[in-house]
Amino acid sequence: MELLEQLRHFTLDHLSQFLQGLGVVVAALLVGLVLKWIIFKVLAAYQHWFPSVWVEGMLLKLGKPVAYFLPLLVLSTVLPLLPLAPRPFEVLRRLMEILLICTFAYFLIGWVNVVQYRIRKKHHIDKEDNIRERRLFTQLQFIRRLVIILIIFFAAALVLMSFPTVRKIGTGLLTSAGIAGVIVGFAAQRSLANLLAGFQIAFTQPIRIDDVLVVENEWGRVEEINLTYVVMRLWDQRRLVLPINYFIEKPFQNWTRTNAEILGTVFLYLDYTIPVEPLRQELNRILKETPLWDGRVGLLQVTDSKERTLELRMLVSARDSGTAFDLRCLVREQLVDFVQKNYPDCLPMTRTVVPGAAEGGMII
Repeated sequence: MELLEQLRHFTLDHLSQFLQGLGVVVAALLVGLVLKWIIFKVLAAYQHWFPSVWVEGMLLKLGKPVAYFLPLLVLSTVLPLLPLAPRPFEVLRRLMEILLICTFAYFLIGWVNVVQYRIRKKHHIDKEDNIRERRLFTQLQFIRRLVIILIIFFAAALVLMSFPTVRKIGTGLLTSAGIAGVIVGFAAQRSLANLLAGFQIAFTQPIRIDDVLVVENEWGRVEEINLTYVVMRLWDQRRLVLPINYFIEKPFQNWTRTNAEILGTVFLYLDYTIPVEPLRQELNRILKETPLWDGRVGLLQVTDSKERTLELRMLVSARDSGTAFDLRCLVREQLVDFVQKNYPDCLPMTRTVVPGAAEGGMII
């Protein structure tokens, strides 16, 4: 019955007010979208005639944030034109306020991505001497995540504080913030330690993005440095995930700490009768003919004499660890092939003396 009564009171005036309000909302949203289209068309034209990394980043990263923010901004401006009673108007105003805060936070995150895009376009990590870039990208990745977390935190705080009830509760909670902080500190001690370790790693940088590490007897590159953990991409494409304070508390090998250049070793164990100088000449020939060698170090030395064999160590240099591994394999294969073809009798053998077979015995 109440519904029928309400329908009975629904007059043409109410319909006209509803259509007027709907028209204002639709027009405001369309104006916002048109403004966004005009702004980005102007930016695209500017980019065509005067290329700029900043403008390119805005075109790539700010499209969606502006498409959400501008229509809501225009709608909030014309909100007083809506023919609404005070209470519905207050509800709609509160809703618009919350949406504007959320979309503005999204817009700010878009600008953070624009700044990251600008820095990554200016500094390239895909080059041989990229220590400066890796140091910068490590700090950039950490700071970007921290800034985004702060933006979301403050946006959520503004949304909650827009409600009077929550504001009163927040005022009461501030008086017990010290006690709560102590309790949370004890409860989240390990998480806070990881977070502080993340700050330390971001700025002291014992590791950086794309560093080559040996951790837990695994060889790999640093793929991600997050707020609380590090992801390593291992040589066989597995991922090793470690808590970030691992790199503060435990030892590990960093093969690219100061530069990517590295020395590789190759060991051969041959008979005492092997002539060393032809092997040294063959090593020099192999190194000069391969682009894997960087020209710095190429040595062959007898580093030990064991009971039945000589230990020959080849020391070679390469521009990075991956290339050094390939170079070591190449040198080992070609030197073994050289010995097999030219000095097969110098491969490791066991000698046995047979007494009485001849004067002084017979060596087999």
